[in-house]
Order: sequence, then structure tokens, then C-alpha cells
Amino acid sequence: MREQVGFLRTLTIRTSNIGEVMVILQVTYDKMVWIETILQRLANDFKNITSLNYIINGKRNDTFHDLDVVCWKGKPYIAEHMIKPDSNEYLEFRIGPKSFYQTNSDQAHELYKVAFDFANLQGDELVYDLYTGTGTIANFVAQHAKKIVGLDYVADAIEDAKINSKINNISNTTFHAGDIKDLLNADFISTHGKPNVVITDPPRAGMHESVCTMLLEVEPERIVYVSCNAATQARDLNLLNEKYTIEKVQPVDMFPHTMHVENVVSLIKK
Repeated sequence: MREQVGFLRTLTIRTSNIGEVMVILQVTYDKMVWIETILQRLANDFKNITSLNYIINGKRNDTFHDLDVVCWKGKPYIAEHMIKPDSNEYLEFRIGPKSFYQTNSDQAHELYKVAFDFANLQGDELVYDLYTGTGTIANFVAQHAKKIVGLDYVADAIEDAKINSKINNISNTTFHAGDIKDLLNADFISTHGKPNVVITDPPRAGMHESVCTMLLEVEPERIVYVSCNAATQARDLNLLNEKYTIEKVQPVDMFPHTMHVENVVSLIKK
């Protein structure tokens, strides 16, 4: 029987393609003597750690989006580099402890190239990037669009997205935090403009039905749907089928030697 007692919870290690390493220690209660003993041992034994953090989590689960992350040593983020589309220059993405970034950096680049190709941007489009995370797709395609509007439910990720635009000298992006099923409404569209193209990359649960309904009301010319769960993607595509036709489908193998793939679908308005 699980009694859920003790001090240590989890130790998360995140690495980047430029060699940076983030470690996140979760413990159940505030006992700094023990916390600092563990962190100091990690810092002494693993000199390559560039971001060493801890979280006090007394909840019954290991989620920490609603908890404070304390950076004990190093930087409060790690950085990834990604080559821009149609360029030899790279983008830098800063990723905080609460921010999502694809675990396979090399294949993330291939995934975003497919999404960029499917978006077929000509330079004058208003693009909505739903579930933008740290703004990776938004910043990746920004130089090929008039304006990018990114939305995500994780406020810390949105702050990272803003920083990522700033450090890459990208000025045609705006980012907004909130539950997308509530955020994406008629008032939001009226304020920020009707999108010509929507790129959406939701979590495994897919898009909320109200988000699909809003997309049907707004009627962008093209929707690029990136998914890590083909079942929920198929469900959402069935809803969008009312006004959209599938133009292209391209799976991307993000996790070699497993059954999991990312799937990118291009939809055009009927």
C-alpha cells in the first residue's frame, strides 16, 4: 500500500542541444539542511549542471505548475538552438523549469519545418499559434508572417516566449496566457484580428470542443494541426470537417524505437 510519506519525491534532468543541463529536485517539505545537502552534493559531483533548482511539493501529485521553483545555483533556464527556416542563422530558445520543449531537439527542428511548410506563409498573414508553449513555433515562423499571436495556458511559458522573441530580435509576436477555451473568444478575435492561418499544437488531450467551435466560426483559410496523439487529433479533425478539407498529412518520428509519433495535418477551408 502506498502511504505517501517521506522527504524525496522526484529528480528531473533536462538537457539541451548546446550542452546545458537543468536539474529539478522535488521534496515534500521545507527542511533546508537536507535540501542543501543534496543540492551541494549534486553541484560537487556533476560540474556540468548549469541550472540547479528545487521545489517544495506537499501535494498528492508531482505536478508543480502552481508551485514556486527556486533556482539554487546557476541560471533559471537552459537554452536550445534551432536553425531558422530558409537560413543558416539560429534561434535561441530559453526554457524554464515549467516550460514545455520537445525532448528530441533534432527532430523538433524537422517537426517545425513540416509545420512551416504546411502553413505556406507568404509574408502578409496574421497567424495564431495555439498552445504556443515557449513560443518555439511562433518564433520559428515569425519572419515569414506579418504578425504572430501566441496563446498558452502556462503563464511561465508565455513569459519565456516573450523573452525568446526579445533575444532573437523578433518584434512581430504577441503572447497571451490563459485557458485557451476561455481565452479564444469573440472579444479576443475582435481585439487581435481574425487569423489567416492557425497553427495548433495541443497536449495529448487535444483541443477542447469549444476551441474547435471557435475555429469554425473564425474560419481561417488554413489550419496546421500538430499532434502527439493521433486519436484526439482524429476526433478534432472530425469536428473541423464541417468546413475544412485535409490537404496534407505528415508523421514525424520524434521517439525512435517506440510506437509514438507526432503527426502534422494541413487543413484548408472548403
